[in-house]
Amino acid sequence: MKKCVLVLLTLGLLLAQGPPSGPDRSIDAKMRAEVIDGALKALNENYVYPDVAKKMDQAIRERQQRKEYDSITSARSLAETLTANLRDVSHDKHLRVIYSAEVIPPNERRGEPSPEELEREQAFGRRMNFGFEKIERLPGNIGYLKLNGFMPAAFVGDTAAAAMNFLANTEGVIIDLRENGGGDPATVALICSYLFPPEPVHLNDLYFRPANETHQWWTLPYVPGKRLVGKDVYVLTSHYTFSAAEEFTYDLKNLKRATIVGEVTGGGAHPGGPVRINDHFFIGVPSGRAINPYSKTDWEGTGVEPDVKTSADRALKTAHLMALEKQLPTLKDPQLKEAVGDQIQKLKKDLADKS
Repeated sequence: MKKCVLVLLTLGLLLAQGPPSGPDRSIDAKMRAEVIDGALKALNENYVYPDVAKKMDQAIRERQQRKEYDSITSARSLAETLTANLRDVSHDKHLRVIYSAEVIPPNERRGEPSPEELEREQAFGRRMNFGFEKIERLPGNIGYLKLNGFMPAAFVGDTAAAAMNFLANTEGVIIDLRENGGGDPATVALICSYLFPPEPVHLNDLYFRPANETHQWWTLPYVPGKRLVGKDVYVLTSHYTFSAAEEFTYDLKNLKRATIVGEVTGGGAHPGGPVRINDHFFIGVPSGRAINPYSKTDWEGTGVEPDVKTSADRALKTAHLMALEKQLPTLKDPQLKEAVGDQIQKLKKDLADKS
């Protein structure tokens, strides 16, 4: 099961970072056939729904018979075309054929990542501050965390604890996932754990077809730093919010632990991993699916519906206004109450001006 989680993370980061950069290359008929055959073989063996894999296979073979791919001589164009054609059938945004200008190491990794791979991944995470883009106190003592990715849980502990300690003295918390493309489900569980008491709470299940196994995700009985139990939580979403970021949103929504503010999310609930086709092509195969323990379903293809629907650019001020309006009746100090009231009026005016 650990390998399933690792490949899920790999595909999540791959999608978040985009295809590898580098020069394009010319391909011939032999290479086109090799890539198409390899992609379909990987899907038939690993795609989460075998019947959908067969439909994709049939659709691509029919296009081959119509010679639709015969004029493609660009490696990058073939990858993009196959991705679009496969998604026409599956509608699965996690599925992607990718061309790499650099040679892809042979053989799928079967065990744990090497120390060198872990160091490269950690170095990449450090450059992104492990996804923790911004943290601050908004007027009225409302905490704000901009989280742009769920980087590997093994790396984010200290950064997460520092962020939660900063937020611990605020009156409410806004978690901004509007630019979060996903990542590690273990980090989803870690961050969720700060929002609940120590008693474990069932968050989500992930089923993987290749191993025919289901992994349960629960909140943790221990986290470093302070928990944010009892604080109102607002999660900001956009159409870009995807994969593990959607899981975080969906989990909290079903547990009624957060108010979701913004746009319907991207709709990707099928995790998976890369399968090497040849030296320069691989395919991201969604081999699993999320199963929420409460809704018994997921957000694949539909996205997560916000509780308060508004455009992404209005979501922060909308959530801030909601948090202050919730806080205002509880305030006893006249000066503080006046200051919060003034901020409420300012936010209302700003939102009215944008409408």
